[in-house]
Amino acid sequence: MSLSPDVQTISVSNFINNSGGGPANITQNFTERVKEYFQQNSTLKIYQPDGTADLLLEGAITGYDVTPIAPTEGQFAALNRLTVRVQVKFTNTKDETQNFDSPFSFYADFDQSRTLTSVENELLTVIFDQIVLDIFNKSVANW
Repeated sequence: MSLSPDVQTISVSNFINNSGGGPANITQNFTERVKEYFQQNSTLKIYQPDGTADLLLEGAITGYDVTPIAPTEGQFAALNRLTVRVQVKFTNTKDETQNFDSPFSFYADFDQSRTLTSVENELLTVIFDQIVLDIFNKSVANW
């Protein structure tokens, strides 16, 4: 990790859902996944979003889309793709050159014979894991 030693805390505001899609608890699940990842993979302490932490993370889920891919004969696709997009604003109160406001996205495919409802939790786990890793790498690992 390439954080300055004086950076010790992070606050993660509750993400909001601007996508118009996804399960009712999508923002809570994503926010908790972000907090857990930072707790498990850094020495940062999680602070309540009150503006006093060294690092601030906030954002919104801006896209939740299912699109057909891998067309087959006829009018059906062999696979469907769930894509989630998240806009993240990161503020480093100790070093403003590290600040960013960036989009992140990832997707997972599922067989057209399965419904989104039947695979949604599994797909969101894969998608969220990758997006959270990307956010972590860009914000504190400086990748």
